[in-house]
Amino acid sequence: MLIFRQAAQLSEYLSGLQKPIGFVPTMGALHAGHQSLFARAVVDGYYTVASIFVNPTQFNDPKDFEKYPVTTAEDLRLLTEAHCDAVYLPAPEDVYPDGPEKAPAYDFGALETVLEGEKRPGHFRGVGQVVARLLDIVRPQHLYLGQKDFQQCRVIADLIRQKNLPVDLHICPTVREADGLAMSSRNRRLSDFERTRAGVIYQCLVSIEAHKKTRPFSVVAKESRALLEHKGFEVEYIALADAATLALLDEYDNQRGMVALIAARLGNTRLIDNLVLAVD
Repeated sequence: MLIFRQAAQLSEYLSGLQKPIGFVPTMGALHAGHQSLFARAVVDGYYTVASIFVNPTQFNDPKDFEKYPVTTAEDLRLLTEAHCDAVYLPAPEDVYPDGPEKAPAYDFGALETVLEGEKRPGHFRGVGQVVARLLDIVRPQHLYLGQKDFQQCRVIADLIRQKNLPVDLHICPTVREADGLAMSSRNRRLSDFERTRAGVIYQCLVSIEAHKKTRPFSVVAKESRALLEHKGFEVEYIALADAATLALLDEYDNQRGMVALIAARLGNTRLIDNLVLAVD
């Protein structure tokens, strides 16, 4: 596996390849969920490129940025095992040579005002900045993202549309622990006791899906909130939305694709998850 720390060197090297590029952008602290993205790109037959960069512009809470785990040696070992071909491991000044304040900003409309956009102001502007820059550096034909960050996937799809990029976006299924907890770099912040309770989020999502034809969403959401709070969670939102646009829905609408989304804090750790409701 080749390691690049300079954007210019990576771009020059990749421009000479005859093979399509499959790109997986990450912030490190890699786990089996990330491995599944690399495995998909490898199976699809592409030259696989990863980036590891903890992007400061997408953290609206400086303390969250400071706490983000940095596990570079372990990450490089995992990438090697996943048969990744090249990794971009830059310093901030290489990603933002003129400073992040000079990087282009993108307007994602309503996607920035609901759910994660409402709870984390400026977050998706930062995501748009860094992903736009990474796509300019790598110039992949294929981009792989995990469904766990559902709203972020929608934002990046809109970024690709706005920039009119020749990139196919592949959104891959969320990888889960045995109890349903979505794999996340943040999970390592959970205490042992908190970890025994964290899977309740997924149980609530499954309940929301199971009752989509039998009970009002408002009732199921109220019950899910009560269960989460009983288990020690501080619930930020339990929402139902159009899976294509993320327009929020007050009740089930089985005539369209829907996604259920939950964000909640357990101790000092903020967890998010979602489930696309099966279409009958």
